[in-house]
Order: sequence, then structure tokens, then C-alpha cells
Amino acid sequence: MIAKEIRKPIDLWAVWGVAFGSLMLGFPFYTFLVYGLDFDRDATADALAIHAAASYWLGISAAFLPLPRLKNWTKLQRIQSVCLTFMLASYLTHVSWELGWVVLHDAISNAKYEMWAYPWWAYIDGGDIRYYNPEDSFLMLEVLSVINGCIGLTGFYLLKKTHFKSLLGILMCMSTAVTHTLTTWYYFGTEIMSDFESVGMTSFMDYGVKFFLLNAPWLFFPWLVLFWGFKLIQNQISRAEQK
Repeated sequence: MIAKEIRKPIDLWAVWGVAFGSLMLGFPFYTFLVYGLDFDRDATADALAIHAAASYWLGISAAFLPLPRLKNWTKLQRIQSVCLTFMLASYLTHVSWELGWVVLHDAISNAKYEMWAYPWWAYIDGGDIRYYNPEDSFLMLEVLSVINGCIGLTGFYLLKKTHFKSLLGILMCMSTAVTHTLTTWYYFGTEIMSDFESVGMTSFMDYGVKFFLLNAPWLFFPWLVLFWGFKLIQNQISRAEQK
């Protein structure tokens, strides 16, 4: 059984706090380094990219770590925790950073040296120049990501409200996993087919960390979400047959 609310142990919360808590504080911190202390803009953006990539991978994968208080958790319980963490982190990213860019992309493009725009420019500088002057197809890709985040948050809410009994909630979350897979492959594939013209291959930080490692969770974890959702549906069918 995995469709059961699991009490989260303190060491799991500690890993989440280090990973996601430090990332939330990181955006104003790195912005202050650049605009308050005059740190090098590119080097600071590199540090932020490493920090963000490490935070996503560590925070999402926390339940897979050999934490002492998780020793009695089953594999499916660990997978459930990882899936829920990935979904929440992903959906919140869609409705914050990406939504902000979708709404303000023109203003952001014209505010390279403005403090308020640095959270986006830290990625545009070497990460993906398509965010600077987006074509309609790329802008629509980000719009779909925001819509996907809204659908996912709704499904996530239904699952938590019904203690994982809402079939609609399960299907909504699974549908976002499919969308994540397709849009991420499109995001990577179009850049690969253009010989990395928007990212460049001269710096491993640019194409290896900012472009690939920072976005790679959306290639891997959606498959776990689909597996987990399938198991939830199997459980519901089994319970219905037993009645």
C-alpha cells in the first residue's frame, strides 16, 4: 500500500530544508552579491546554476538517500515521497519563475542590468539565449509549462484532500508527467538540432550545468510519477474488487 499519508521524519525535512530552503534564499543572496557587492555577474550566475541544480536533485531525491529514519520505508513509499516532492517543486517552479518570465519577458529582456530581473538573467547569461528574444513557438512552450503547473497543483490538491483516493487527482498528476516529458524533449531536441546556437558549446557550465543538468530532472522523474500513479490506480482497483 502506498496511497497512505506517511509521516515525514525529521532527517527528511532537514534535507528538504537544506536543498529547497537554501535555494529560496539563494535568489536574493546572489542578486545582492552582484548588485550590492559588485561581484562578477557571470561567475555569480554560474554559482547560482550549480546551487539550483544541486538543490533540485538533492531535494527531489531525498527519500532515496540512506537516511536513518527512513530505514523501514518500503521502495514504493520512497518512490511516492520522491514523486510528490518532484511534482510540488516542479509545479511551484512553473507558476513562479516561468510564469514571471511569460508575463514579463519583454520587460526582462530590456532590463539586463536591473536588480529585479537578475533571477531570469542569471539563466539567460549562458543558459539559453532563447529566453532573451523568444520566438512564438518557444514562448508557447513556456505557456504550456505554466498551464501544466496549474493543472498539476489542482491534481496535487485533490490527492492531498482525499488522502490519495481521488482518481481525477491521480490522472491529472500523471497527465502533467506526460506533458513534462514531451515539452522537455522538445526543449532539448530543438536546441540540439540547431547545434546549440542558443547555448553554445564553449563552456561546460553553459551547456553542461545550466542547460542540461538544471533541466534534466524533467527528463527522469516524470517516469517515476507515471509508475507511481499506475500503482495508485492498481491499489484502487484491488480495493474495489475486494468489496
